[in-house]
Order: sequence, then C-alpha cells, then structure tokens
Amino acid sequence: MPIHIGLAGWGDQDRLYKSGTRANEKLGAYANHFPVVEVDSTFYAIQPRERFAKWVGDTPETLHFVVKAYQGMTGHLRGAGAAAAVAKNGALQDGMFGAFRHMLEPAVAAGRLRAALFQYPPWFDCTRENVQLLREAKRRMEGIPCALEFRHQSWFAPDFRDKTIEFMKKEQWIHSVCDEPQVHPGSVPTVLETTDEEVTIVRMHGRNASGWKQSSAPNWRDVRYLYRYNETELTEWAERVRLLEQGSRYVCVIFNNNSGGDAADNAKQLMAMLGQRRPDGGDPLEPKEREQPAAEQLDLFDLNP
Repeated sequence: MPIHIGLAGWGDQDRLYKSGTRANEKLGAYANHFPVVEVDSTFYAIQPRERFAKWVGDTPETLHFVVKAYQGMTGHLRGAGAAAAVAKNGALQDGMFGAFRHMLEPAVAAGRLRAALFQYPPWFDCTRENVQLLREAKRRMEGIPCALEFRHQSWFAPDFRDKTIEFMKKEQWIHSVCDEPQVHPGSVPTVLETTDEEVTIVRMHGRNASGWKQSSAPNWRDVRYLYRYNETELTEWAERVRLLEQGSRYVCVIFNNNSGGDAADNAKQLMAMLGQRRPDGGDPLEPKEREQPAAEQLDLFDLNP
C-alpha cells in the first residue's frame, strides 16, 4: 500500500476511540485505522528518547511516523529576529539537532521513520541566507530522511519555482506538498512535484482562507484548521496522489484539518476512494463502534411465558 494516509496527531482524535480509552492506549488504537501518523508534539518540545521508544514498541510494524522538527531548529522561536539569532548560534543548533536525532533513533532502528518534517515559518523567504540555512540543516540531519515544507510563496514564485525543486533534489529534501488557502505571502501553492524516489509527503491543511489570516487571534490554531473537505475536493486529490505515486515509492498524505474533528473522516473518505482497507483489515468507512445498550431489566412479576 504505497499511498499511506493518516492524521496530524492522535491524542485528540475522539472519533477513533471507544469511550474510556486511556491516553496511553490511543496510539495503539489509532494504528488499527491508519498506517502513518504525524508526531506534532515534537515541534513544541524534543521528547525523551524513552517516550519515543515506547510509541514504537507499543504499536504494530504497520504504523510509520512523520516527525515534526522542533521549532528551534526551523526558526519559529519568538519571531523572525530571535529566530535568526538562534540560527546563527552554531553550538545551540548542534545541541538541538543532536537531541532531536537521538529522540528519533528508535523509529529509525525499527525502519518506521518515513521522514523528519521541517516546516519553516511564514517569514522564511527565498533568500541566499535562508538557502544556506537549509544546507546546514540537511548536513546536521545527514542519514535521516527529511521533508521540507515552506510557508512563504517566494519559494514557488515563477522565477524560483524550478530552482527550488532542483535545489530540493540536489540536497535530498523530500517535498512536502501542501493543500492550503492561498493567502499571500504566508502560504504556498500546491506544487505537484516529487523530489525523492522513496517518499513524498502531502499535508492537507484545509482551505479556510479567512481563518488562515487570523494568526494574532488567541485561538488562531483552532480557527485556521477548521475545514471539511467535500467529495469533489477529495476526488481531485485522489487523482493527484496517484500522480505523485509515479515519482515516489511512498506517498504519505497527512490530514491536518483537526479543529472540527474533520481530519479522521476526510482521511477515511480518501482511503475508500483509493480502494484501501484499514491496517487491521476493516472498511475505513465502517461506522464507529457503538457501546452496547444496557441489558433490559427482567420483570420478575411478568407471568406470561
């Protein structure tokens, strides 16, 4: 099954779990539904290696991981100015990258890491300095498959689009293809190009254009990813991922439209469109298992046979 479909995160995907499922049981239950998961908690903090080893050990071999790079490694910390200062501190960068690599070791050893995902911020534009930062990041991650996702349209402007793709091929970056609102300049167009023969990633962010702009709102993350793909949009993407499959051995499609609980439903719809089964063999569209109704109370005084 070279097209692997999954979700960004597993903790809040209530649609997948029986009532009463404990937090430490959810990833194992998730693995029954999908063959790939994006680990996004690593963006906020590099997790202990032991925790990652448990995630790998508690799940079947059918589950693979896309792991989001820590925000200090991609220049998200405290705005563009502070991020640039962090990026120029070589010792600090070496320490972060080293800790991140150490965390990934259990997934790498098990052959279950699809990619470390480097998503750069909206202010990371196409400049000579930033190209050099990408080279340095890739050097620090040598031997680890790495995917690259931009949030500034300059990388795919007409004058730079082909050069960006060629740079990614030369530096061995996996392309993270995006579906997101076209809000200039803090978003990128959908560029259906593969840059790695092994893996291509597709991230489905939704198309909530008005929500995408509200980065200053206190609940901006909830608003930004509030979107449900309709059947026409998913049918279009079914054809697109088949096209991408011609250039890479694996295409990992990650639904990130989590705010309204739509990601799991949309992912299962796309699986069905592609004729896929769940990793446990089930139909992706089968209804969520319902709790059994309480047993009917026997009336001891009913004398009818």
